[in-house]
Amino acid sequence: MGSMSIWHWIVVIGVVLLLFGRGKISDLMGDVAQGIKAFKKGMADDDKPAEKSEPVRTIDSTGKPTNAPRSDVGSNVV
Repeated sequence: MGSMSIWHWIVVIGVVLLLFGRGKISDLMGDVAQGIKAFKKGMADDDKPAEKSEPVRTIDSTGKPTNAPRSDVGSNVV
């Protein structure tokens, strides 16, 4: 039992085609390609800097709204 001959490979390919069929293999490869594209798109989205968010509007102790970041936990957010 040496290395696989060309006839062995033909039989193996024939069995694979019988089990999976031509359409299933091409569909599988299409799904793999879509997965790779989605992965690359997700990686590109991670490289973009995050957009700056608006400052939180809070009400200070006098009841006036401010744009400063909250300094205490008990303040009321508008």
